[in-house]
Amino acid sequence: MTTIARLSANSSLKALGGFALAALVLFGIAPAVLTDFRLSLLAKFLCFAIVAVGIGLAWGRGGMLTLGQGVFFGIGAYIMAMHLQMADAAKAHEDVPEFMTIAGVDKLPSYWQPFESAPVAILAILVLPAAIAAILGFGVFKRRVKGAYFAILSQALAAALAILLTGQQTIGGFTGLSDFRSFFGFRLDDPVNRRMLFFIAAGTLLLVVAVARQLMRSRYGELLVAVRDQEERVRFLGYDPANIKIVAYVVAAFFAGIAGALFTPIVGIISPADIGVVPSIAFLIGVAIGGRTTLLGPVLGAIGVAWAQTTFSEHFPSAWTYFQGALFIVVVGFIPAGLAGFGPMARQLVERLRPRRGEATPIAVESAPVEPDADLAPAVEEKVEA
Repeated sequence: MTTIARLSANSSLKALGGFALAALVLFGIAPAVLTDFRLSLLAKFLCFAIVAVGIGLAWGRGGMLTLGQGVFFGIGAYIMAMHLQMADAAKAHEDVPEFMTIAGVDKLPSYWQPFESAPVAILAILVLPAAIAAILGFGVFKRRVKGAYFAILSQALAAALAILLTGQQTIGGFTGLSDFRSFFGFRLDDPVNRRMLFFIAAGTLLLVVAVARQLMRSRYGELLVAVRDQEERVRFLGYDPANIKIVAYVVAAFFAGIAGALFTPIVGIISPADIGVVPSIAFLIGVAIGGRTTLLGPVLGAIGVAWAQTTFSEHFPSAWTYFQGALFIVVVGFIPAGLAGFGPMARQLVERLRPRRGEATPIAVESAPVEPDADLAPAVEEKVEA
């Protein structure tokens, strides 16, 4: 077996062991230790982690500062919410959802009707965010828009979508959609079904991480990193950097749409406040703190930041936002690799302090003053006199 094949086999074994450990924690330890409430919170955090995996691929590997992932998260979330609302209305033998009846709407809007079918709704969740990302990416990256301009544009899209949804009363307006009673025939008030949602979110996260790892280790992943570091050189080699960026942007949108669809039944509500500029920046903060260039850094960062926000905001509701912003500034300014970079930094420090194998440790020896040789002194004096 060659050295490359041996290293590849060791890496695959380590990855398999990591997935097995993660599955043990998510499917075994967490349900046994956490209460139903805490387990639902963890399921919500896992949805954020799914979004973070896509951001890590697009931003960490591709260098695209995606400040508008709330757009694709919201598309998936609202499609799922619309389907659940219509399913509940059908069970109650009503023509429109309950909130429409209260608002005086007696006819289902035309854009709601396709999502009444479960297969159509699932297909739309998988296809629509990716299709919109492909259209946006084609228009942006083909024109070589990048850097701060791309970040501002993506953030503006998130703000525009939140404003648009706020003014649409047939989709819940400012308050959004809530009060879901069932999830594809399963009652959401049943604790067993709530645990089922957690297991679905956990399995989806593991699958998304596996897909992202495969992409990062493939030839495409190498091209994506090359585009991030030296875009012009990649273009001179005959590749179109725009196409490479579009694929990463579409994959990130695909992950975000799935996360949004899972978020809706887990949390029980979706509103414009969950998909605007602030949530999009929160996704980014978790990725940056965890370590955007690594595979697990975005996952752990997203879960950790969401957990800290939920925990500390209960005791310090006004100070948590400042602490979160300060932590983001410190990480971006002084620890670009994020918390995941502490491990390599510690190993490098240990290697520098530890003496290398085969080298003797230098011993300090006190040197005595050198006395001039008595036999050479006369000869030196004669030369000086001459």
